[in-house]
Amino acid sequence: MAIFKKLAVATLLSCIPYGNLHAHDAERAIDISADYTADVVEVLGRRTNHNTYWLDNLNITADADLDRLVGWQGGALHVHVLNNFGGMPNNAAGTLQGVDNIEVPSQRLRLFEAWLEQGIGENTTVRAGLYDLNSEFYANDAAGTLTAPAFGVGSEISATGPNGPSIFPSTALAVRVEHRFDGNGVIRFAAMNAHANTVGDPGGVDFKFHDGLLLIGEAGIERDLELTVGVWAYTRRQDDIYAVDGDGAPLRRKAHGAYVIFEHPLGGQEGPGAAKAFFRAGVSDGRTTPFRGGWQAGITIAQPIASRPDGVFSIGANQGYLSKGYRASLRDGGTRSTAAETALEVTYADMLFGKLGVQPILQLVLDPGGEKSRGPVGVFGMRFSIGF
Repeated sequence: MAIFKKLAVATLLSCIPYGNLHAHDAERAIDISADYTADVVEVLGRRTNHNTYWLDNLNITADADLDRLVGWQGGALHVHVLNNFGGMPNNAAGTLQGVDNIEVPSQRLRLFEAWLEQGIGENTTVRAGLYDLNSEFYANDAAGTLTAPAFGVGSEISATGPNGPSIFPSTALAVRVEHRFDGNGVIRFAAMNAHANTVGDPGGVDFKFHDGLLLIGEAGIERDLELTVGVWAYTRRQDDIYAVDGDGAPLRRKAHGAYVIFEHPLGGQEGPGAAKAFFRAGVSDGRTTPFRGGWQAGITIAQPIASRPDGVFSIGANQGYLSKGYRASLRDGGTRSTAAETALEVTYADMLFGKLGVQPILQLVLDPGGEKSRGPVGVFGMRFSIGF
């Protein structure tokens, strides 16, 4: 019952008429905003005991126009502080790709992003500092309502590097260059520390770059049909997840991959029932990550109920294809493996009282963990959110 008491408190607090911290004045030099999300998640499956978890996510961001603030023409500053509490439902679900995109392995306050941006001409910008790869790379709007982590960034890259790339919840120092074309095209490139560690993590920001860099680039067309193609690679070899040398040390391999994203409206682009379909697919080297590739697809419908202008319905599916090395490790442990872990998600998000977001979530995971002997896992959740 304690978990529901926490949820009740969070919901009541969300209804208090807080002062609006968001700067609506376009002339204001500093814009501060915050949002709070709380999830209640129940995991159902053959090997679970109907476990229920509460977890939350607090974002506080500040954006400064340095031209207005100090006369720095074309300059901008972005700071993002992140705090997470609560449980880890994937401990019960036992999936490889996760079931909740605000679950973290360690609950703490972090400096998530802190970067400076400089405009060069009208169409080019450069960012430098602590940077979230998934804020611009391997991302698409139509997948934004879905809550399974695989819809945020493909699992074949999110499971790479010494401790994961520069994505939620820990980022790394990076430089990003972006150029936008007048014909609604974009090209961007980023180089970032391969070891993600930020303020709030043990040891703080890694300035040594002993693990080399993660390089990523993508080009896209942003019209009715949105098409993005991306490639990534590490500058230093990474550990093979299975193969070892004569001394028992992991062999070192080149780690790299590529991905593609399609997004297209279905019918009308505005008004009740406006829908978008998306498809994403990625591949990796298949030796330095548990995944040799994967895909995600879905449909998002805005205002499916005409009387609910803020309502959004989403349905999505994804598969993470296991690498040969990971399947061999399962086999060595006496576990029969499958070719892929498959998941389905259905969700509907809406607003109550003008500012309280409510979102029921239903997921079904087949072959969780890539284990053939395990039955499906069901995940039922309720997400509450508020911005101020």
